[in-house]
Amino acid sequence: MKIIIAAGTGFLGQNLEKYFNYKGNEVYILTRNPKQKNEIHWDAKTLGNWKNSLENADVLINLAGKSVDCRYTEENKKEILTSRINSTKVLQEAVDQCITQPKVWLNSSSATIYTHSETHLNTESDGVIGDDFSMNICKSWEQEFFKTETANVRKVALRTSIVLGNNGGAFTKLKIITKLGLGGKQGRGNQNISWIHIEDFCRAIEYIIENENLSGKINVTAPKPLSNEEFMRKLRKEMKIPFGLNAAVWQLEIASIFLGTETELLLKSRNVYPEKLIQNKFQFNYSTVDTAFQNLIK
Repeated sequence: MKIIIAAGTGFLGQNLEKYFNYKGNEVYILTRNPKQKNEIHWDAKTLGNWKNSLENADVLINLAGKSVDCRYTEENKKEILTSRINSTKVLQEAVDQCITQPKVWLNSSSATIYTHSETHLNTESDGVIGDDFSMNICKSWEQEFFKTETANVRKVALRTSIVLGNNGGAFTKLKIITKLGLGGKQGRGNQNISWIHIEDFCRAIEYIIENENLSGKINVTAPKPLSNEEFMRKLRKEMKIPFGLNAAVWQLEIASIFLGTETELLLKSRNVYPEKLIQNKFQFNYSTVDTAFQNLIK
């Protein structure tokens, strides 16, 4: 296959590139700072020569968007929104101009689109979507993506949870604080964590590409979310760290200022279930966090 990954130089993009290259596919990356032969310059908001790379592509994957791991200042909030909307909009323009369009377009979204939930398991069919900054970002993002129907292009919004891997993302930070003895529960600890192993993330993307009946909004998460307290306890156990100091909400609020992030990333309860993947017989290699930790911590 010929695969185009827009904004593919980050944690998820690098892993997808490696995964699909290993399978013998032809992978091209759209990036602001091309350094490799297969990397093509774009600015994620205006049409340019990069649009030619979409011609005859089998797959388009868009991962563009400013990281939410920042302080929610008005400037950052604006950039978080516009980076997602502009990249999706300009890719639609490029797809529309293709003579031979990509067969399938996978666009990033987030499991954060669902409300804080400690008891209700959010599926694609009965997930509860609320109204705050993060949820409204996701809603606007998906609305921009789906508002234009392209007859021959199957569209999928990837409602992805926290992806666990050793070469980037949130998991590397969690391991560091656990080593330092700070790996206790955050806040009350009963907020749920929805997660997926990086290998299963890449396999799920491949599965979605190969299965033409999979379209629309899809939860890309492992089937067994668990509480923050249990998640951290299992992580300490696998890392053989005997204790972890708990962090109260007020402590997290202070720390988040110095770390340039927001407490929502730790305290929001993401209780999400991959109903569509399960119904379509996708098999997770790491369906429990225990097996994921055993693989990632050696």
